[in-house]
Parts: sequence; C-alpha cells; structure tokens
Amino acid sequence: MSERMRKPKAIIVGGSIAGISCAKALILAGWDVVVIEKTRGPPTGNPTGAGIALHPLSQKIVKSWLHQPDLLHSITLPLTIDQNRAVDQEKNICRILARDENFNYLQAHWTDLHSLIYNTLPPEIFFWGHLYLTFCISHDKSTVNVKAKNLKTDEVIDIAGDLLVAADGSRSSVRQTFLPDSKLRYTGYCGWRGVFDFSENENSETIQGIRKAYPTLGNGVHMDLASGTYTVLDELMYKRLNWIWFISQPEPQLKGDSATMKVSSDMIKKMHQEAEKIWVPEFARVIKETKEPFLNLIYDCDPLTQIYWDNVVLIGDAAHPITPHCARSTNMAIADAAVLGKCLEKWGPENLHSALEEHQSVRLPVTTKQVLHSRRVGQIKLGLPTPDREPFDPNTASPEDCEILKQRSLPFFDDVPSILE
Repeated sequence: MSERMRKPKAIIVGGSIAGISCAKALILAGWDVVVIEKTRGPPTGNPTGAGIALHPLSQKIVKSWLHQPDLLHSITLPLTIDQNRAVDQEKNICRILARDENFNYLQAHWTDLHSLIYNTLPPEIFFWGHLYLTFCISHDKSTVNVKAKNLKTDEVIDIAGDLLVAADGSRSSVRQTFLPDSKLRYTGYCGWRGVFDFSENENSETIQGIRKAYPTLGNGVHMDLASGTYTVLDELMYKRLNWIWFISQPEPQLKGDSATMKVSSDMIKKMHQEAEKIWVPEFARVIKETKEPFLNLIYDCDPLTQIYWDNVVLIGDAAHPITPHCARSTNMAIADAAVLGKCLEKWGPENLHSALEEHQSVRLPVTTKQVLHSRRVGQIKLGLPTPDREPFDPNTASPEDCEILKQRSLPFFDDVPSILE
C-alpha cells in the first residue's frame, strides 16, 4: 500500500477504560490501533470493584460508541441526587449542608463499563499480557517504535506506529520519560473502601436500616461529614452498596507501585470501633458487615503544563492524576479520548502536530482547574488547612460555605468542548 493510502497507526499503552476509550475514538477517526496491556486478558466474571459515576457528557460519548445506546442504561443506576450532610453522633444530629436534585449522573461497575466499550472493539488489536518497556522516536519525528515484553514467554517485541498514546495511569512510565521530576503528591489522607453485597438477603435488618437512614439510596450519592473526616455511600447494580471513608493520616510506607495498603485484622477492628463512634448506627453496621475492606492512599499531581511531545500524548490519569472527590478520573479519560479522536480526524495524519496541539489547548485548561478544585474540595471536607479560609467545620458552616461541596461547583461542570458538539 502506498504511503498516501496507508492508515495511520496509534500504539496505546494501557488497556484500562482510558486506553480502550482512546482505541474506540481513534478507530472512529480512521486510525489503526494496537493496545499494549500487562494484564492477561479483559475483565471477566462477576462485576467487582467500586462504582464509577458517569457525567452526562461521558454518557453521551459512550452512547455514541455503542450500536445499541440503551445498553448503557442496562448496566447503570441513576444518580439524580448529590447530597452532603453534617453528622454529629454525640448530639444525635444530621443536618443537610448541600443538596442537588438534578445531578443526572449514572453509576456503573468499573468492570461493566470496561466490558461495554471493549466489546465494540476488534479483539485482535490487543496485546494482552505484554509489559511496556520503552519507546523511541525516529530522527525525523515521523514514527515511534515501542518495545514490550510478553510476560509469559519473556519475548520482547517491537511495534512501530505514527503516534504513541500513554494511557498507563497515574504512575505513567511514559510521563516519567519526559518529566522525570514530576512526582505524585500524597494528600495527607487515605480512604477505607468497601463493597457490601446484599444480593442474598435483600430484606436483612442491615439493609432495611440503611434504607431508612438514607431514603434516597439507589437514586443518589450520599456524603456524610463529621469533624475532620467524611464518607461516601451509594448503591450499585447487582444489590451492592459502595462506600468510602476518608481519614487523615501520615503517608504509610508502601512496597511497589500500588496505592492500596495491606490491612491487618487489628486495623479493621479499630476502624469498626471508630465507625461506631462517628457515624449513624445503620451505616456503621454496613461498614462492619462488609467483607474484605481495603485502604487506598490518595494521591494527585500538580497540573502539567504540557501533555504531548512530538508524536507522544498523555491521556487519562497519565495526564492528570486527580483525587476522587469530584468523580472526575474516568470522566476526564473519556473526554480526553473523544477530543483526541476528533482532533485527529479534523487535522488528518499529515498534520499530527496541529491535532495534538489542539487537543492540548482544549483539554489542559479544563483538567488543570478540575485537578486543583478536586484537591481543594478534599481539603475542605477533611477539615484541612487551605491558604484562604479557616478549616471547614460541618457543624457550624454557613450555606455559602457549603456551596463548594456540591459536585456542580466543579469548574467546567456543564462544559461541552465545541469539537464534540
């Protein structure tokens, strides 16, 4: 095939939702793609893991990728309410701080969303069980060559393409190549997490109690704030409750790159005891009955000033590691992928630099403000000091102080990039 007729080729490092979203968007833009992923294969079996809250823009994008758009609604529950309230167990008081009844998000299992997008892609584009090693750009900047190792055979393969897309997460190896001094920032707090499965006993005292304590459970996301700590509670498909409990603590020493800390039975027992002191009894009971809770260390990164170099571009958490307080990580990755695809389609492969420049100009102002806003919201909800205000106290906060607690306070919350319209 002549050079003029040859399809451009993108090499995507990372097969998580960011990577497969990018694969879908680039295929629609007329590109060939390959995806390098170190796990052995796509997620299978019962949905696991915590939930993902999908912004209306993400819903629109994902639906545009599906042959049957209604499939998205078959794997999600509505999140129409975003509620924050103050909880004071000693005084037996629960007070609404902020409430948005037009939230219009959808809640999905990570596995379900991944499978929904993955099933629209040709399986032969994936190199499962391959570890990305390194890349090099040709002298004339026209091509990029990637080396990856087959983790089963130790064979090293070379893949040549026109564009390298780094969708390899918050600890991106590709990002480190360009920005060796860019480090993740520990926020000063961790998050206990759990998924409570009530599929075998939908009418237990625990479930009846939690539904009475949270009447809109199953239709919204519920955040309870106490002094210096807060929780998130929502319902997932398949009769599960998803909860997170953020707690300030010094950074523990971890081995390897995982942000998940191994927890002992003593740590879990102590956590249960604290839950009974701080939270409403119905929620404390859910926490206590959740099997295998785990502890995530929370990191973000100071916003980058550049997300592409020559024919290499960062997307998703590789481009903007962010705290979880505004439910942005997956939503940002989906938007990154969609914008990148439209920019590549608009400019064509012969104008790759212009396409990447436009992608950066569209996404960077948005992601920069959203990363910093999410960082600030976390500091406020956990009562941590900020440069311009006293530590937030949920028991004395005014309505004006509480506006920032709403997800809708996020910069560019309702923004739709013009290239996607």
